[in-house]
Amino acid sequence: MASTSETGHAKNVANFDDLISFVIGYGTDYNPSKAAIKLTALQSLSAKAKTAISEVHAAQSVNSNAKAAREAAFEPLKRLVTRVMSALKATDTTSQVDDSARTLVRKIRGTRAKHKKAKDEKTAPAPEGKEVREGKEVKEISVSQLSYDNRLDNFDKLVKLLDSIDLYAPNEADLSVPALEALFADLTAKNTAVVEAATHLSNSRIARDAVLYKPDTGMVDISLAVKNYVKSLYGGTNPHYKQVSKLRIKKVLQ
Repeated sequence: MASTSETGHAKNVANFDDLISFVIGYGTDYNPSKAAIKLTALQSLSAKAKTAISEVHAAQSVNSNAKAAREAAFEPLKRLVTRVMSALKATDTTSQVDDSARTLVRKIRGTRAKHKKAKDEKTAPAPEGKEVREGKEVKEISVSQLSYDNRLDNFDKLVKLLDSIDLYAPNEADLSVPALEALFADLTAKNTAVVEAATHLSNSRIARDAVLYKPDTGMVDISLAVKNYVKSLYGGTNPHYKQVSKLRIKKVLQ
């Protein structure tokens, strides 16, 4: 479903086309001196606006597909690193090495290092100097690092740690260091694709907004100039002016 703002941009263009249709209907009466509101200029602006909106729609599709591909690629990661940890623990590595790997796995999975505070700990007064709101439990600070960038960073650290451990040599192909390195490269590429798609979408919206809403040259200000010219041509009470004055072409906030 299209967002309200996206629908609003399209409605502006549709109303602008109605404005052009009325202008055409005025025939030779419509003869402004301002180049930007001549009929050919209005038609050109309408075409530019439609192209700009179409490019936003295309960029939205690319962005959505990139996000879906990234989400699908990251989805098995939690289970995979759990298996990696189990494979590492099945070797003769030291507890210190296991702890280092476990910390990274925990961050990738987004789990806590310690159990949640007991209820009486949550409701205990805060240390002196900290404000406590009466009747409110102390909120725990989330240590979850589930952003894609953080998960990638910690996964990279985990793979490099495993690569440095001679004892880590699982027979399962998908748990091997080369396989994990290949997975990291794929996840990085998919995350980068989302970043690039989001950037392109943002730039497309900026370009569209310039066509529709830039002061003086955008569709909103141009339509106002057309209405003022029609008013000067026929008068404020004339039916021709009432035709165009009721058309709503206004800036749409994102």
